[in-house]
Amino acid sequence: MKNFKIAAFTLISFIVGTQSALAENCIDLGGVAIANFIPEGEGKPIIIAASLMGSVSNGAGKITAQRTTKTGLEMDMEHYFSRPDGGTVYTKDLGTLTAVPGKPGRFMIEITYDVQEEESRGTLKNYNGTFNSYGLVDLRDSADMKGLVRYEGKICK
Repeated sequence: MKNFKIAAFTLISFIVGTQSALAENCIDLGGVAIANFIPEGEGKPIIIAASLMGSVSNGAGKITAQRTTKTGLEMDMEHYFSRPDGGTVYTKDLGTLTAVPGKPGRFMIEITYDVQEEESRGTLKNYNGTFNSYGLVDLRDSADMKGLVRYEGKICK
């Protein structure tokens, strides 16, 4: 009986330890991004520069394509997100913009960020997964396009 109790305790310890080790390989993401959109000219991507607060400290990216939809726009996007500890992830994304009724040029935005594992660097090397954001963008003035989004999710390795 004593050997059974030792074996059971050892097995339970192993399972709990394995679960803890797996949990330690995920990072919760969350915070706010203040974005500015900079057009580079006709036929070129729109550059995105953002200050972030939360688990990511800065971001940059570009809008590579956009399509008009019944409710607003869809945008193909790419982003680089960095943390103060030296980690960077690269994402390929889809942004869905829904026009705000009665507010021309203003949209609610939802973005799904798909982390490209092979492009992650530093302390975020080999992390993958998706995370999301939602917020508002003001695209009325092409010389002063801006947005505010809340991002959240989890990436793991």
